Amino acid sequence: MDINSRLDLTAIFCDVDDFYQSFEKHCQSLPQLTSFVGEKLCRSRLGLSEVMTIVIAFHGSGYRTFKEFYTLQVLPHWKKAFPQLVSYNRFVELMPWSMMLLCCFLQTCKGEITGISFIDSTPIEVCHPCRSKSHRVFKGLVGWGKNSVGWHYGFKLHLIINDRGELLAFKLTPANTDDRKPVPDLTKDLIGKLFGDRGYISQELFEKLYERGLQPTFRTLNCHRSKKPLK
Repeated sequence: MDINSRLDLTAIFCDVDDFYQSFEKHCQSLPQLTSFVGEKLCRSRLGLSEVMTIVIAFHGSGYRTFKEFYTLQVLPHWKKAFPQLVSYNRFVELMPWSMMLLCCFLQTCKGEITGISFIDSTPIEVCHPCRSKSHRVFKGLVGWGKNSVGWHYGFKLHLIINDRGELLAFKLTPANTDDRKPVPDLTKDLIGKLFGDRGYISQELFEKLYERGLQPTFRTLNCHRSKKPLK
């Protein structure tokens, strides 16, 4: 499937730009935020909404690296959508200034609490385990973790979704963080039933959540199927 068929750039940009316009109005009462966002971007011809749109589009593009995505897709094919495109090196300089806004925007994309929620975690590797000693970008923020696949070095992403697949809560921690540790904070606004795998089994956690009105169900998921011999 063509990347333009998978991504609706117009819809992404409209959502992002609507958020950014509201954010700018809010910034008028907070001068420190206005200075933080505008200090570097005022000298760029590419708008912040456009920067955020391109960053979001990368994650649905199928490209493994952002450099490939920007140089092979954005620059050659998206010039009409973004007439003021800048070079790859310049765009990389602008990206950090969009991170805070992207985090704020993500908060506005959360779904509705329906009373049925699912919690799980997934590793995010920052480098190959063999290169962990020489890794410096996230030094002090990451750790070693182990799951059913094996050891990994990086972060652990904790997610809660509802029965519609909509995001309700999330948290990024070092990979060596116990799955149960962030649960009380992640579930503080939830009601109803919460489902998870055996990694969340804990009598203390169960009682804490139950006292708050949640009905936690943490159990081993039976994924084994009967195997039939090949004919």
